[in-house]
Amino acid sequence: MFAIIQTGGRQVRVEPGAIIEVAGHGHEAGAELSFDQVLFVGKDAGEFMAGAPFVSGAKVLAVVDSHEKGRKIRVFKKKRRKQYRRTKGHRTQFTRVRITDIQV
Repeated sequence: MFAIIQTGGRQVRVEPGAIIEVAGHGHEAGAELSFDQVLFVGKDAGEFMAGAPFVSGAKVLAVVDSHEKGRKIRVFKKKRRKQYRRTKGHRTQFTRVRITDIQV
């Protein structure tokens, strides 16, 4: 069984036992999450359920594993012949989540 969920403006394909990275949530490690925005569900018997836009009554249960930072991104600005150069950077916060169950 698998599902496609929408979280943080992105669509992610998940299965029970999968580990995914989502935009940073403020939950502690070990806390349980519920994703209600389920776009599509595929069952083992070959049945499919598509939502318009979401599948009613479907949700994906997950447990927070850890909070981490992504790789560093550098932003460099320059205007030629004007002696202007600026370098900034940031590391995006994300949460590693383990999918436990898909309920339909």
